[in-house]
Amino acid sequence: MTTTDTDLDLTVSRIIKAPRDVVWSAWADPAKFEQWWVPSPTTCKVVQMDLRPGGAFETEMSEDGGDFGPQINGCFLAVDNLERIVFTTALVAGWRPAREPFITAVITFADHPEGTEYVATAMHKDGAERDRHIDLGFHDGWGTVTRQLAELVERGA
Repeated sequence: MTTTDTDLDLTVSRIIKAPRDVVWSAWADPAKFEQWWVPSPTTCKVVQMDLRPGGAFETEMSEDGGDFGPQINGCFLAVDNLERIVFTTALVAGWRPAREPFITAVITFADHPEGTEYVATAMHKDGAERDRHIDLGFHDGWGTVTRQLAELVERGA
């Protein structure tokens, strides 16, 4: 992805004061990922995370500490070590079409003088889906999880 389409895409970014490999590890290690992926106090469980093109990406969440329900069921499209992760909900593991496609997300990690420049972009098929994502709380939700990611890795940096 080289450009963002402001009519279709939503982005959050942050300078995280931790080395890029530490931030990457918080994405790549399911145990760490579960600590920040959904806004607290909701909890996340990684069902599958096969971090390779075509690999499964499935998470569940619990809002009340009870039963876990579906959250993400998708597929990784690209995994460029320490640089970029691309996943979609349009496909599931093995490139199979998904029942309910919603987004393709591009997550980039770049060196920055203060640590890591982290950028997460959610791409949508049309303006209506983009607006639905805004109404669902994209900025608050993705902003919160990006903050939680930063807090997690900055504590350990």
